[in-house]
Amino acid sequence: MTTMHAPAKSASSSGSSGRIYNFGAGPSVLPEEVIRQIQEDVWNYKGCGMGVLEISHRGKQYDAMIAEIDKDLREVGGIPANYRILFMTGGASSQNYIVPANLLPKGGTADYIITGYWGEKSAEDAQQYAKCHNAGATVHIAGTSKDKNHSYIPGDDQIRYSARPAYVHMTSNNTIYGTQWKRVPAAPAGVPLVCDASSDIFSEPIDVTKYGVIYGGAQKNLGTTGTTFVIIRDDLVAGANKDIPKMLQYGTFAKDESRPNTPPTFAIYTVGLMAKWIKKQGGLKALAAANAAKAKLIYDVLDGSAYWKPHARKDSRSLMNITFRLGTEALEEKFLSEAKAQGIDGIKGHRATGGMRVSIYNAFPKAGCEAMAQFMKDFEKRNG
Repeated sequence: MTTMHAPAKSASSSGSSGRIYNFGAGPSVLPEEVIRQIQEDVWNYKGCGMGVLEISHRGKQYDAMIAEIDKDLREVGGIPANYRILFMTGGASSQNYIVPANLLPKGGTADYIITGYWGEKSAEDAQQYAKCHNAGATVHIAGTSKDKNHSYIPGDDQIRYSARPAYVHMTSNNTIYGTQWKRVPAAPAGVPLVCDASSDIFSEPIDVTKYGVIYGGAQKNLGTTGTTFVIIRDDLVAGANKDIPKMLQYGTFAKDESRPNTPPTFAIYTVGLMAKWIKKQGGLKALAAANAAKAKLIYDVLDGSAYWKPHARKDSRSLMNITFRLGTEALEEKFLSEAKAQGIDGIKGHRATGGMRVSIYNAFPKAGCEAMAQFMKDFEKRNG
């Protein structure tokens, strides 16, 4: 058997020992240079004599850090001045409740376009909020791809909005099913679009002005676990519901620079490192080209033989999460076992789809995709 990738080789091809190719869906791989910077800053952050884990969220070091992160994210994402960048906790799952709590008025309707598991959960939590806390409010399913096990993104002609939605909710990339929006849905004029962008934020250029709210967990493309980013337009902050607990109000976090209480300072710090890393790669256009090239290496193998069974329709394929199956579950188990022996890990698919899920977020190296593609070809030769 030809060895594709020795486990001792670095996932970032820098020669460090003991690192594998981590295709996990999240927490995801970090750039090695970012990890090295973290190692240094954990001991002594910018020469202040304290590690980054120790600095006060009310101290001058953190004041400077949060200001710099805000500046860098605005530069990277082209975020206009009339949007706030907030850092909250609870992941995207908590936003399932926080979004309607802030934006769904009494008696109002929220429209949801469901293209996967997390979209389903978002709508379910919004329905629960409306039922328990918001008399007369409703949730309308404007579109769904459930009829084909979420293997595609609905076209605009398949989406039916309600008469006057308070907002329209979408999930830009579906980690479990391996689909991704290639366009911004045409929401009704004047209606804010709310986007869960957990798994593809800043993987390509984005026009923030087409959205009212963009949110997600930072642990896939923007850092490590522990914080949730929220990019929200000023008018939505000002007009949000005030009859909810203060720690659920977007306005509380906008007013207090995302620190009305002690925030997850380390997780927010890693977002700052990733923003600088993205700039160093050449920005979002360069990352988009790199991400497309990485994904093509694996999609070309999937398209080259009937041996592989991709889940997502070609026009809806994700550049972040590639999902596929083999002919039998026994063959899939063998694939997983042999891949791990080659230093390829984190590829077992979610129970909703089974098979394989290959996650290749921003920081995942091209060399890992090359290794995966070659392993797939060799596996087919041995087992086809």
